[in-house]
Amino acid sequence: MSTPTSRTFLITGVSSGLGRAFATGALEAGHVVVGTVRKDGDRAAFEALAPGRAHARLLDVTDDDAVFTAVRETEEHVGPIDVLIANAGYGYEGVFEESPLAQLRAQFAANVFGLAATVQAVLPFMRRRRAGHIFAVGSMGGLMTVPGLAFYCGSKYALEGMMEALAKEVAPFGVRVTILEPGSFRTDWAGRSMIRSERSIADYDELFEPLRAARQAASGHQLGDPAKAAAAVLAVLDAPRPPVHLVLGSDALRLVAAGRAAVEADLREWAELSRSTDFPEGHQITS
Repeated sequence: MSTPTSRTFLITGVSSGLGRAFATGALEAGHVVVGTVRKDGDRAAFEALAPGRAHARLLDVTDDDAVFTAVRETEEHVGPIDVLIANAGYGYEGVFEESPLAQLRAQFAANVFGLAATVQAVLPFMRRRRAGHIFAVGSMGGLMTVPGLAFYCGSKYALEGMMEALAKEVAPFGVRVTILEPGSFRTDWAGRSMIRSERSIADYDELFEPLRAARQAASGHQLGDPAKAAAAVLAVLDAPRPPVHLVLGSDALRLVAAGRAAVEADLREWAELSRSTDFPEGHQITS
């Protein structure tokens, strides 16, 4: 159980990567962490990180009923969930035309619907307590795009829209929402954890092959430090006015800024055409 000075975290996807780093950082800070894993063999390793404060739960976030059950069980047997870090998800790499639609559905099932179920499961408890902080792990790929990650970016853009709207809905209840937008961190995301499409259309070779090769070569050498990402989350947790969007990593800052600038340039260049679609001022619509 948590002490009066600690919080209870629920973190999905703690077996490796950023999820493991978030959990480790919270445990080292003295908090209680309920972490979800996909394989039974990962349970003991996680609980060994901090016996009595690290609680592992076997969970597939694409199983809605299991998600709601896990949240209720945590509330009843571990303690009120103060912080949710909805982290579970994965990357899918592939040129849009080459990628099977079944992979798009699977990508959204984990990255969007799994996250939505987890957030929806904790909300009644946080709302009734008028307190809580929800962190949704998005990506810099939810604010900008690169070729070859269309399905992944699509899932993260969907996450951005949902969570930004949610932040406005729950602010009156004292529930805070922060979307994390990491850049390239030194995890397995771009290595063994990523699903990659088979190549089939030569027209995309010139564009895509160098990108795929560069991403694979960079795996394990990324700029981002997962432990520092965890420290950033803990810093935001105690901020009087936490951000709705938190970009993590200097590469993400640079690439997101460039992506947003491109959108702003389109808005400026085509503003006159955009305005031309209104009814004339004073025009009355009659039925």
